[in-house]
Amino acid sequence: MNINSLCFAIMFCVVSLLQSQTKNKDVLFTLDKEPVYVSEFMRVYNKNLELVKDESQKDVDAYLELFINYKLKLREAKALGLDKKTSYLNEFNSYKKQLARNYLTNNKVTEALVNEAYEHMKYQINASHVLVKSDANTKPEDTLLAYNKILKLRDRVLKEGYKKVQKEVHDGRTIFAEDLGYFSAFKMVYPFEQVAYNTKVGEVSEPFKTRFGYHVIKVLDKRASRGKLTVSHIMISNKSKASEESPETRINNIYKRIQQGEKFEALAKQFSEDKSSASKGGQLKPFSGGELSSLKFEEMAFSLKKEKDISKPFQSDYGWHIIKLHKKEELRPLKDLRTELETKVKRDSRSKIINKSRINQLKKRYQLVETPEALPYFKSLVGEKYVKGVWQLPESFKSYKDKTMLKINDKTVNYNEFGVFLVRSQRDRTKSKRLDQAIDEKYELFVEEELKKFQEENLINENQEYANIVGEYRDGLLLFDLMEDKIWSAAKKDSVALKQFHSDNAKNYKFYKRIDANVASSAKQKDIKKVAKLLKKGKSTEAISKQFNTDDAVKVTFTSGIMNASHQALPKEIKFKKGVSKIMKHNNSYVVVKVNDILPERQKTFKESKGNVTSDFQAYKEKQWLKELANKYDVVLNNDVVEAVKTKLKSN
Repeated sequence: MNINSLCFAIMFCVVSLLQSQTKNKDVLFTLDKEPVYVSEFMRVYNKNLELVKDESQKDVDAYLELFINYKLKLREAKALGLDKKTSYLNEFNSYKKQLARNYLTNNKVTEALVNEAYEHMKYQINASHVLVKSDANTKPEDTLLAYNKILKLRDRVLKEGYKKVQKEVHDGRTIFAEDLGYFSAFKMVYPFEQVAYNTKVGEVSEPFKTRFGYHVIKVLDKRASRGKLTVSHIMISNKSKASEESPETRINNIYKRIQQGEKFEALAKQFSEDKSSASKGGQLKPFSGGELSSLKFEEMAFSLKKEKDISKPFQSDYGWHIIKLHKKEELRPLKDLRTELETKVKRDSRSKIINKSRINQLKKRYQLVETPEALPYFKSLVGEKYVKGVWQLPESFKSYKDKTMLKINDKTVNYNEFGVFLVRSQRDRTKSKRLDQAIDEKYELFVEEELKKFQEENLINENQEYANIVGEYRDGLLLFDLMEDKIWSAAKKDSVALKQFHSDNAKNYKFYKRIDANVASSAKQKDIKKVAKLLKKGKSTEAISKQFNTDDAVKVTFTSGIMNASHQALPKEIKFKKGVSKIMKHNNSYVVVKVNDILPERQKTFKESKGNVTSDFQAYKEKQWLKELANKYDVVLNNDVVEAVKTKLKSN
């Protein structure tokens, strides 16, 4: 895949708007006599001006060329019928439906829930709970039994203490008594979270119900949010082969050097095997509690109290680490977290509250009119077969099917649509509920479904932003399918052409000169001088390490292997010459290098350079293909308008 081409295609799709919605009708150019308007190009250019890193893309002429290529690709995709493919339509409609969820909500309710969630995020609750399982399929009599059981268990917790009750009643099947540890907003289902935050420390809540059954919570502690940390680390992989030392020994030796006064950042640059952070002195992006995949790393990081505190070496699933704390930040202001919280609220069980509010709002907005006699009629039709899930609409229903069931604005929903809904959804019925109660619930679900469907169908006319994004994704999806078909997959599969391209451009694929070396690093010049002498005498790195390093002090650290001139352990002034180098300063340490062998510059084989060859070949094929598209489709620039656009953009 040519990443640059994909990124540019997506960049255009993210910001371009539907042509039919432009107010400025000045035509920038025509593509096969169809107009492309100035307003669209101006929006795209101005939107991306601060986003592009390539200065050439800020040049109006160069940007216009890219924009024309983008339009040519879209035209070709439609000419090939990619917009009619079932796979494309399915993915597009799925995205459209998913996107609509962000616009089909009650903003006032969402706002209140966001504010509440933020208040909860300010604290963490440590709690234990007792759960008596009782799900939606539980019979009414069993539900009552579950409720009575949780009442008795609450009394026992109050009288006997939680731990005693936990030990005696937890069976992991019908009754759960568990210590939950610390949690914050969104970590539990919403009803559970609400009760936990509204119960005082040391108290036991009243019984309450979630979708899992009946609970009581004992709140053990409530503490302020842990906030966000910025740390650096030095990591030695569990599978490290950088030296003959074990990973544990190597990290402990590095830790001793820190204790001896060497700078953490300098050692991270030399020895950390986390390549993404080593060059930055080991610094990681800021993180909050629960964000890291390694709980051990997170707990160790949060245990550091003051800035510049350094942990002892410890092991995670990834390797051995030493952590240095740089900064502790408090919870960010609500205004900075609002968008993130809105997304979480809509995905959380809080969404039921939002949904109920939305339906009530839609009933008023679309002036819902219901037919009073409709529901009693349908209740008279269903019977035991509905309970068994094999019910069908009777023959007599034909004379009723066109009667009006609902009116939503100017849309009429007839009896037949609800009848089909009842047949389709009968197997979803909760067996423990009475038949008439089940039909009432089906009717409510049907009304909800029809209201939402009507709103979604009209959303593109009601919400400009939604309409724009739908258009953007549609074009982006088409471009991806086109590039995958014409360039990326085709290039990967054409092994003969790839090998020929490698042969024709061999000078672009080579290994630069490298060395097989042992690099010794020490904080003290006198120690590195002794190491250099021993290396010249042919002493092994293992023997030198044993001589200089003890349990109490680490005076030298070795890095060994095949290295190019940019390797983190090598000073910039290193000469690629066999033997032991002069002593050099590097990252606040003294370094000497023993060059065992020099690997000369050579051409890479096709196998060694296949990744780069494939990427370059894709770029080459795309360039040739764009020339073909330019010949296939007639692009006519409106030169006067182009000049006016350039003048306007340059004056801004």
